[in-house]
Amino acid sequence: MNAPHLRKLAYGVFAAVAAVCFFMGFKVPYTHYKAEQALPRNEQLPLFNPHRPAFTCEIEATKVPPIDAQADAWFREARALEDPDTWEEDRDYKKIVQLTRAAAERRHWKAMLNLASLYLEKRDPPHGPDDALALVEEAMRLGIPAAYDRMGTYYMEGVGVAADATRAFAFWQKAAEMGSPHAMAYLGDKISATWDSPKDGFWANIPVATKMLGCALGQGYGPAASTLYYLQAWPRLPNGSRSGSRTAATKALALQTLQQGIRLGCADCARFLFVEFERPHDLADMLVPHLDKARSERYDILDDALRFNPDLRLPNLDKILPLPPAQLPQWNGDKKALIEAAKGVTLKRPQPEPGAPSQANGRAHVDAAYELCPCDDATTAGTAPCAGYWAPTAPSGSAQLQTHLASLAPSLYQSGEPFDRVYEPAVAGGAPIIGLAWRRFITVPRDHDTVAPVAVAGIAREILPAELGLSCATGMPCPATGVWQPWLPSGHPASAALNQPWRQAWLVAGQPFPHPWHGGEPPFDPAELTWHLMEAGTSSNV
Repeated sequence: MNAPHLRKLAYGVFAAVAAVCFFMGFKVPYTHYKAEQALPRNEQLPLFNPHRPAFTCEIEATKVPPIDAQADAWFREARALEDPDTWEEDRDYKKIVQLTRAAAERRHWKAMLNLASLYLEKRDPPHGPDDALALVEEAMRLGIPAAYDRMGTYYMEGVGVAADATRAFAFWQKAAEMGSPHAMAYLGDKISATWDSPKDGFWANIPVATKMLGCALGQGYGPAASTLYYLQAWPRLPNGSRSGSRTAATKALALQTLQQGIRLGCADCARFLFVEFERPHDLADMLVPHLDKARSERYDILDDALRFNPDLRLPNLDKILPLPPAQLPQWNGDKKALIEAAKGVTLKRPQPEPGAPSQANGRAHVDAAYELCPCDDATTAGTAPCAGYWAPTAPSGSAQLQTHLASLAPSLYQSGEPFDRVYEPAVAGGAPIIGLAWRRFITVPRDHDTVAPVAVAGIAREILPAELGLSCATGMPCPATGVWQPWLPSGHPASAALNQPWRQAWLVAGQPFPHPWHGGEPPFDPAELTWHLMEAGTSSNV
């Protein structure tokens, strides 16, 4: 081959290599760009609209993945280890992280977000902001409203992403629309002004603010009350503007909202009523019906307690501090006794008898306190998408095959672990089964039909189960004085939202049962709800 031909060949090879390099040089960044754009953090969302004409109240507890009971026990154990009574340097953060991670791996959504916070606090090096961001994005993929709220915070503070207030408000708006009470309360406060001042971060949309704040309070987010009561204290026109001075009715509504806020942990609400009963700013237009130093003293104590432990809930507040005109019960001055009396109550659970599932070996072993319940999660992948119990199914298989698969106990897998190979029955040849769909099972308490709310240790008073046997339907007068728990049947879509100790109420015999959903219409038919006496008592003293 002569020199000209060699040069042409060399030029051709060079051109081909250059073209390939150019293509790859373009393709690799483009592929990376597409992958980045597909991340939940880069989701394209509508801009925040402070002047939206309406807002629909969604309930976060009905949107999140089902809670695995064993994971919830781990999560509550971890939270108890962070008790404010324990000095931070004395807390066992290694165990806290271990328990929280175990719960998060079973898709316990609160544990996922708490684990992200622990990573940001450098409680588990080398995990840091990137790992926290990945956890929040995983929660976003699961449709968890609080994860969108958290991403908004990350954008506002520049955690793992470039700080961007516009995107922060877009994520908060999305979170509120999905049902996040924290996002609703935050945005509701921002749009509760009487005029717009975007540079100062507030706008005027009182009708929607009232709806957002009421929805947040109805879901148990107490701080929403500190803004909501102010909007309720005056009569208002449909556009939100005041239509006159405070009335007895608007004052009463605002007081009830403040009282509900305290039940749900709002320290600012307690501080306000401490001031109102002691030395209001305007005696001629005070919210409370009269000055009352005894009431003021008790609100001051509650304010201190709630600031010390923001997780504290005081659902039985009316036992120690009912609003006027009810008389104050006698109290010996013991601050701890005052707080304990207002807490919710939970039942000490007896150690379960070992049942058949607890005797199973290997992957099929289930703790004796629990049994398994199928949920909607399923996968055709060869590995477990998350930790938990999984069982093979073949929806389009023969009846014989489905019967065979149904006889196999769900097995415990770790996240990313390959599923075991499953074989046909020996009579059918014993060949490996292909094309399986794996269904997830969650643990539920064996006594899941028992009225037994749960809480982090220390947040509620633990009592021995009593053979009270009293229950009552909504709409009936309360038959006995004591602590009453509202309850929906297990499996009801709204049971996780309602069957909580912080929804308890202290009632005196003859009183009507309270509205089951403070702040709006409940996401269930009130006829489905029953009230159960948890602890009998008297109304004469704390």
